[in-house]
Amino acid sequence: MTMATIPSFFETPAPAGLTGIRAWLLTHDHKRLGLMYLWAVLFWFAVAMIIGLLIRIELMTMGRTIMSAGVYNSAFTLHGVIMIFLFVIPGIPAIFGNFFLPIQLGTDDVFFPRLNLFSWYLYILGGVLAIVSLFTAGGFPDTGWTFYVPFSIGTKHNVPLTVFAAFVLGMSSMLTGLNFITTVHRKRAPDMGWMQIPLFTWSLYATAWVQLLATPVISITLLLVIAERLLNIGLFDPARGGDPILYQHLFWMYSHPAVYVMILPGMGVVSEIIPTFSRKAIFGYKAIVFSSMGIAIAGSLVWAHHMYTSGMSDTAIFVFSLLTFLVAIPTAVKVFSWVSTLYKASIDMSPPLLYALVFIYLFSVGGLTGLVLGAAGTNIHVHDTHFVVAHFHFTMFGGTGFAFFAALHYWWPKMFGLMYNFRRAYIAATLATVGFLFHYVPMFVLGLMGMPRRYYDYLPQFAHGNGLAAVGAILLVAGIVLMFVNLLLSFRSRVPAPANPWGGCTLEWTVPSPPPLHNFPLQPSIQEYPYDFTEILRKAPRS
Repeated sequence: MTMATIPSFFETPAPAGLTGIRAWLLTHDHKRLGLMYLWAVLFWFAVAMIIGLLIRIELMTMGRTIMSAGVYNSAFTLHGVIMIFLFVIPGIPAIFGNFFLPIQLGTDDVFFPRLNLFSWYLYILGGVLAIVSLFTAGGFPDTGWTFYVPFSIGTKHNVPLTVFAAFVLGMSSMLTGLNFITTVHRKRAPDMGWMQIPLFTWSLYATAWVQLLATPVISITLLLVIAERLLNIGLFDPARGGDPILYQHLFWMYSHPAVYVMILPGMGVVSEIIPTFSRKAIFGYKAIVFSSMGIAIAGSLVWAHHMYTSGMSDTAIFVFSLLTFLVAIPTAVKVFSWVSTLYKASIDMSPPLLYALVFIYLFSVGGLTGLVLGAAGTNIHVHDTHFVVAHFHFTMFGGTGFAFFAALHYWWPKMFGLMYNFRRAYIAATLATVGFLFHYVPMFVLGLMGMPRRYYDYLPQFAHGNGLAAVGAILLVAGIVLMFVNLLLSFRSRVPAPANPWGGCTLEWTVPSPPPLHNFPLQPSIQEYPYDFTEILRKAPRS
């Protein structure tokens, strides 16, 4: 393939009878929908990243720096809503799940292609509603992304529209999960058994069950907030027989399982990258599969560890603390399996593997500090402090965010048929990692010192930590910007990518880059074991 014949983003095969923009807006092709999600998700990530940087610059010095207290409250709410509902939850499943799940299963599309397109439109509608709420009477909420009552009911900001936007995004997530579950059961290649499914697809399957079963809880909860605002019926008002703690239970019954909706796909990405660049079968394939399902189940039982300070009984605190420690076991199984795969392996330190290794370290720190929060004694001491902010970002951004970056670098050549510059990718990864550590590690210390989260201003003893965190934020953003610039420059340099640039052995590496419209011209051959590198190593040139 010459440079002149490399398909660009807008030249990928289209369904028959559709041309131009209609070929995209009315497409049922899972790959095109994955690309449409990609550009939408990257847009929202950029918006949330800029808002997050502005928040950190505001906290760089004491007193007012660049915004007022009211704007600050709305800014961190907007940052949280966009990052959670428009980036972290849909990011990996919507983009890479849509693009690669059918290919990894050896089929031509998801089971419900029209429903897949409808899910994308719901995602776009939810984002538009969130933006519209910025310009309505009252403006964007100042409640934080959790919309806690009674504040979310009493504030003069436009909570109903933003909450409805989150409701619409939840519908999109739930329908995508339903589609993935049905596709895995009904559309995988005839010769593919359950223990021949790649681990990325397994992670999406476990995630989809959580999406399908837990999302209705938050949907109902958000509708109750709207009902409270519009009808004033007293569901959460103790004076009229209601209970504000009920909202917290309902919210976290979804939102803690949603943490695993965010992280399980990232774990699946790492489970693909580690064996590929180790040239070695993944250690403990079945253990990783069962741990994914175990995380999905156990993660749904630990929601109340967010509520130790709400007046729970000692028995309830003990039970939820124990369950929180137990859910760490299947997570540890994955980490030990990844490290064991790397042991004595023939490692090729490429950009995807570098991001995956950073993921393992940052997520492990997030997981270990999660045990600090799982124990009631330490949790009560650091509850609602910057310690929680640091833990959450190590888990979600250091985890899901860096897994997302790893997935971009791993599958970019397959999605676009183009290679990127490795040197710039290494520099960007290093900048982002160093910036991340300088940004969030000081927050652990600030939290232990007692600095509350979500505060517009702080006491003098917290000044040095906030100043250092702001410097780290600038380095982090610089690394992320360089990373995206490097990937986009591949469209200008147009270095062609072979069908299998990394030497992977799952089915997506057996089709051209980018894949054709119907994925497989012939029925694909299914390996007995999805991570058997025997044939790949046999064909590799001897050093």
